[in-house]
Amino acid sequence: MIIDVTVPMLPESVTEATLMTWNKKVGDFVQRDENLIDLETDKVVLELPAQQAGKLVEIIEADGATVTAGQLLAKIDTSATAEAAAPAAPVQEAAPVATAASAAPANQSQAGVAMPAAAKLAAEKGVNTATIQGSGRDGRVLKEDVAAAASALAAAPTMATSKAAAPATAGDRVEQRVPMSRLRSRVAERLLQSQHENAILTTFNEVNMKPVMDLRNRYKEQFQKEYGVKLGFMSFFVKAAVAALKKYPVVNASIDGTDVVYHGYFDIGIAIGSPRGLVVPILRDADQMSIADIEQAIYDYAVKAKDGKLALEDLTGGTFSITNGGTFGSMMSTPIINPPQSAILGMHATKERAVVENGQVVVRPMMYLALSYDHRLIDGREAVLTLVAIKDALEDPARLLLEL
Repeated sequence: MIIDVTVPMLPESVTEATLMTWNKKVGDFVQRDENLIDLETDKVVLELPAQQAGKLVEIIEADGATVTAGQLLAKIDTSATAEAAAPAAPVQEAAPVATAASAAPANQSQAGVAMPAAAKLAAEKGVNTATIQGSGRDGRVLKEDVAAAASALAAAPTMATSKAAAPATAGDRVEQRVPMSRLRSRVAERLLQSQHENAILTTFNEVNMKPVMDLRNRYKEQFQKEYGVKLGFMSFFVKAAVAALKKYPVVNASIDGTDVVYHGYFDIGIAIGSPRGLVVPILRDADQMSIADIEQAIYDYAVKAKDGKLALEDLTGGTFSITNGGTFGSMMSTPIINPPQSAILGMHATKERAVVENGQVVVRPMMYLALSYDHRLIDGREAVLTLVAIKDALEDPARLLLEL
């Protein structure tokens, strides 16, 4: 019996998706629930599992195709067995996709052509796909090929650079044009929307991280043994932010038309870098979470983001966000509000600096903090006091326990 493989129902507000790389080729046997291909939307990556076991007899849409819910992608023969599917089957080429990569004649080899996900990663890693021998069908360059090339380049920079540069001649000015991923396009759209619709202002302060660092160093080994997760700094910032938002609820509010919506809960978005771009999963009811709960949730989100397994519900909502540019070495930035939220906290690199305490110059591990806020709703007083409250909580962590 031949069954159709179709695009599943897409999440609400998502109208189309992009096929990434087929995990099977025509003639392969697939098990039930085995992932056939990932579908990239502007919000999440969805897996497409096989509904029944059988032999993949036809692929209708190729890697990189733009598809919609219910669209036919492939066909599976459920009467076939694994043994029967083992011999090589005639490869039936998928219909060409209307992209620059597929603009060549149908009978022309695709060797050297980078698939969308591979092209994006190559641009991020600075890898020239023209120098990569692709392992995909007809020699197409896959994401795994780019990752391997990037690792080799990092391990042997001099050799890899000379090889990559060999085809070029003096004076060459190389450019590479790749399509934006759906997630990157959506992030760009939302950030531009935020700047157009919000009256964004940023206030700054600095925090002495020594009390938190001392506390972390004192208990980190015991904490990991007890809870099975590392004790980081983000959980302290989440707790400090929640404490400040309780004091100044307007910073946790949002604008809806001509109304102000005050949220009686604290859903904190944590900005995480992923191979697909920036994502902001939500810690729901963060005020009810322990330090261990927060650290475990952040770790789980980071793994899911790396593997492209974040679900739509992980990214929906949020009343306040925290972003940590310090992990990349940033000393100062003005983060952009994540709409419809009204404020976002930016953390930065911790550096030892000379500061004055009680009339004495001492060296302390200092971090600059930035709070960007929507001045349509939040006055400077509330914004400054919110940031001061976060600073005070971090410089005296006992305040978090005593709720002072």
